[in-house]
Amino acid sequence: MTMSSERVLPLSGVHNFRDYGGYAVDGGGRVREGLLWRSAHHEAATDDDLVAIDALGLETVVDLRGDDERALHPCRRPEGFSARVLFAEGNTAGLAPHLQAAKGAIDVETARARMIDTYAGMPYRPVLVATLRLYLAALAEYDAPSLVHCVAGKDRTGFAVAIVHRLLGVHEDDVMQDYLLTNRAGKIEERIAQGGAHIRARYGREISDEAIRMLMSVNPAFLDAAMATVRRDHGDVAGYAEAVLNLTPAMREAIMDKLLV
Repeated sequence: MTMSSERVLPLSGVHNFRDYGGYAVDGGGRVREGLLWRSAHHEAATDDDLVAIDALGLETVVDLRGDDERALHPCRRPEGFSARVLFAEGNTAGLAPHLQAAKGAIDVETARARMIDTYAGMPYRPVLVATLRLYLAALAEYDAPSLVHCVAGKDRTGFAVAIVHRLLGVHEDDVMQDYLLTNRAGKIEERIAQGGAHIRARYGREISDEAIRMLMSVNPAFLDAAMATVRRDHGDVAGYAEAVLNLTPAMREAIMDKLLV
């Protein structure tokens, strides 16, 4: 799976829905395809979207959002939906990272700086950490397709995917490439416009279009900030996953057995 477009499921009402398998890993082998999916939330999923999602055979859905976000944006589900939905209870102060960074009349440089600052703290966000523990435990236990999502499917989801990728041995360059696909996957302008409307409804119209675009995009400096925190405190992703996400060596081995070919 070399073409980025082949990863993306072209849905009408769910943004950034894509397969993050297929990458080569250290020591040979690849991440299996069709098992690891990521997306934004499914509140606006169309009936056709639900049919397409149902066809993936998802057995686990990992929802990185807080209780308040789930109440605000309930996900539509296909008829007969039977996947286990995993999430940690608790609120996120009502703010996805792009909203947390948006307060006040800000310009593009302020938006960028705030996103970097938000990402630097991401490895310790309580609800995110608690849900990532559930995600890794599920990957170790179940040999079936799963989906991880948040609100926009780019920040918390991007961090979660980067953690899984690195635990599997995906090269850092490919981890970043997959993270940056958010800027090209699916209906970009529509997603930015929707996010912009949400941000302006909350914080007023003074935020510039460039700042909105910065908040609704991903940037290498964002993920780098989160990974810098991980390395500073734990040496590498494996050390972080063991210390903070309760990942045991046996669990990591099980995840690799299930997800690598």
